[in-house]
Amino acid sequence: MSVGAVRDRWQMFAGAVVAVALGVGLVQSSLQVMAATGQPQLPAGLSGVERARIRDGYAGAATLLGMTVMLAVFLTVFIVSTTFGFTVVQRRRELALLRLVGAQRGSLRLMLLGEAALLGVLGTAAGVPIGVLGTYAQSELLMSLGMLPFWFHAPWDPGALYAAAIVGVSTALVGVFAAAWRASRITALEALSDLPGSRPVMTGWRWFWGLSATGFTVLLVIVGQAAGDLVAGLMIALLVMVSGSVALSQLSPIAVPWVGRLPALVLRGSLVADLARSNVLHAVRRSSATAAPLIVLVGLLVGLWGTFGSLAKAVGEEQRQLVTADLVVGGPVAPAADIAVASRQTTVPITVRRKGSTVYSEAIGIDPAAWQQTHKLRPRKGSLDRLTGSTIAIGPGMSTDGYKLGSVLTATIGKRVTKLTVVAVLPETLDVGDNFYLPHALTPAGRTETLVKVADGNDRAAVARRLGGTAQSIADWAEDRGKAQQSGNTGIFAVLMGLAGVYAAVAVVNAIVMAAADRRREFALARMAGLTRAQVVLVALVESLTVVLIGVLLGCVVAAAALAGVASGTANTYGVVVLAVPWRLIALILAGALVVVGATAAGTAWTATRVRPISLLGGRE
Repeated sequence: MSVGAVRDRWQMFAGAVVAVALGVGLVQSSLQVMAATGQPQLPAGLSGVERARIRDGYAGAATLLGMTVMLAVFLTVFIVSTTFGFTVVQRRRELALLRLVGAQRGSLRLMLLGEAALLGVLGTAAGVPIGVLGTYAQSELLMSLGMLPFWFHAPWDPGALYAAAIVGVSTALVGVFAAAWRASRITALEALSDLPGSRPVMTGWRWFWGLSATGFTVLLVIVGQAAGDLVAGLMIALLVMVSGSVALSQLSPIAVPWVGRLPALVLRGSLVADLARSNVLHAVRRSSATAAPLIVLVGLLVGLWGTFGSLAKAVGEEQRQLVTADLVVGGPVAPAADIAVASRQTTVPITVRRKGSTVYSEAIGIDPAAWQQTHKLRPRKGSLDRLTGSTIAIGPGMSTDGYKLGSVLTATIGKRVTKLTVVAVLPETLDVGDNFYLPHALTPAGRTETLVKVADGNDRAAVARRLGGTAQSIADWAEDRGKAQQSGNTGIFAVLMGLAGVYAAVAVVNAIVMAAADRRREFALARMAGLTRAQVVLVALVESLTVVLIGVLLGCVVAAAALAGVASGTANTYGVVVLAVPWRLIALILAGALVVVGATAAGTAWTATRVRPISLLGGRE
């Protein structure tokens, strides 16, 4: 029976099979690449700093791949559960007839579990070649992002294949559990009714999870506002994205029609618009199934991009407030009458050893007096005035790593090995790029920039022009530092955004295709009432595009709730609201969703209206 159901309703299960195949392919390729990053092969001749950077890149790649695996598993379960939830509604009469002829509840559950297992096997078989290609594609992508070196190679690992196969079947079975339980609750008399929509869309469990997630989200937003701390706001924002997306996706049968009344005010004045508006407001199951993936997609992606974009922007604002200089010049600056202070900073590689651990990093050679005249930041322990001779100061990037004042470190600077005494430990900042500070006398030639404080009575712009094209204002310099931090996240977000976008497209297309199977009689009735075939297709198109707008709007509500704590935290920390709203990302998601959903809705409606209306209305399917 399970095989027959999948064979007869393959159009409805196609989306689930694609989701499982993508999940298996991504899990297989990600695990294979992760296994290769666990034991990096480094060529001879690399410096300690280069080896450290490569290992950090390997660690970052492994983290990204781990996030990819978790996201793929979650979205696969989401799509499979949505698919079977829809099929249970559409097959209520079939399931009731089975109950009528003696099938027990356990038999129905077993039948749906068999269908899910079959989908898992089919998806796994299709996903294995995807995984083979995905291994190469992921390796190339991570190398292009600079996370892996150009010589990286991921050898074949059969363990990744076995794990992916287990994940494929398991996700399919997990996704069907809720639908199988609902199917077993169907009674023959209830399902033989001529009202297939008589069962409420909002089940008890859906109310429970929706209201619980909503209450938790509201509580988090209140706590985030009350905390007024940037770090707390960032942590709370991540939780709000997840809980808010779950809340609105579970309550979408309530939220979508309610929010749908706003565009419904515009969709007036024509028969097509009135029919589309009525469908949005009353075809709750179909509208919510289409909107839910968009709510999750927009809530997570816009929230994540806005949160980390705001963090990068906050880095720039923090530096702008901590640095009291007027200009930054990319190189040394000679003394002049129009310059009050010139704080030269030379960056050189350094290797620091302590208690059996080795840190490969960079140190900044400074003049302590000039540095303190151009910076507000002061040590939380010790004093920079003692940074002379064989001494070292711990920068913000290493502030929390347990370095003690007065301890002696063994450092390699260039080819010179020396003992250095810790004389100061600076407090932690958002910009963790500065790890160590040294006296200028200990630093060889390196990358140099100079922070310049213009003398009183002199024009900053004139001094900047005299210093040349590398001079820039502190505001521009701080903004560039924030952008540099954001650029490290851009590649990661691009990967996750692409993955989430593909799954969301599969989920939305799957929902529209499954809903089209129930709309043949509806379309036939509309045509018998006088609408042309083109008008019927246009109604379906307008309805779907309206649902897209609603889904994106609700997703933006989730993202806004997540970013509220970040805005409050930056306002309390820096005195100004520092917030990065990813308008381009929102526009990109909206445009892509309109194109994908519009094309799918028009195509399925056109296909569903190929048959003459009278042949569909002549008997019941």
